[in-house]
Amino acid sequence: MPPWWVLGLMTTSKANTTVSKAVANFLRHLRERNASLHTIKAYSRDLSLFAAYAGSRGWNQIDHIAVRGFLSQLYEAGLSKPSVARALAAVRSLYRWLAREGLVEQNPAKLVATPKLPKKLPRVPTIEEMNSVIDGAMPEAAAFPERDRLMLELLYGCGIRNSELTGINVDDIRLSAEAILIRGKGKKERYVPFGDAVKTALAAYLPERQKVLGASGKHSAALLINRRGGRLTTRSVGRIIKKIAVARGLSPDVHPHTLRHAFGTHMLEEGADLRAIQELLGHERLATTQRYTQLSMKHVLDVYDRTHPRAK
Repeated sequence: MPPWWVLGLMTTSKANTTVSKAVANFLRHLRERNASLHTIKAYSRDLSLFAAYAGSRGWNQIDHIAVRGFLSQLYEAGLSKPSVARALAAVRSLYRWLAREGLVEQNPAKLVATPKLPKKLPRVPTIEEMNSVIDGAMPEAAAFPERDRLMLELLYGCGIRNSELTGINVDDIRLSAEAILIRGKGKKERYVPFGDAVKTALAAYLPERQKVLGASGKHSAALLINRRGGRLTTRSVGRIIKKIAVARGLSPDVHPHTLRHAFGTHMLEEGADLRAIQELLGHERLATTQRYTQLSMKHVLDVYDRTHPRAK
């Protein structure tokens, strides 16, 4: 059974306490700053738990020991290390905002160590595997073959996020410049180039898209639509990508972000500059892009172990 404060969250999360009021104001601040909806949702969930745990305590009654107690309760409730680490990051962000607002002088969450997470690098399909998935006819699992091929080409050919993919409008495509306007995290915009494969997939899909809209009697600005004429959702994209990948013999662990990882890793393996990859992926920090160096090195080591006679 979850601890008392999780059960009590259903009835006390909206209590007018010092912490709960600050959490509400902080979340409002994030919305005003156009923070990612995923970030706001995660922070809302984690900080609601923190507010419930803090109860009626004021900021001067919450020290690093209290924050550690909060994390201990999360472990007792069965949360994983990554989930607990995310909750701690949310509390730290809350305190940084409080400090800027002049409501606190110290950040006790900074004195609490982040849970050590296992360094698991995602398994990235090889270039050959990606070509086998995209080349040739779409499998029977593809309910809308022209659209699904375009989805694959955009995710792997442009390295965009799932949310960025579903947010593309037809007017965002600049055919003459061979680029697409992408709206990334925090509403930041960037242009991403595309090649002949995407152009060919677009030419095949757009007439079929128009047929669907004509039959449904709907008008949509969205590039990717479902059979009813509505904008495709990120959940639907994930389901479609997994179905096609499995039909092509790839791991069922494949999801849209796997293709983004493959984009960055394969470009690095083929000699692309790290900062160019950073720009294309829309990473704010180069350190995030450098993760692909690890992925690429892992691939090189795997090839060495499999092929070099002295490695066996």
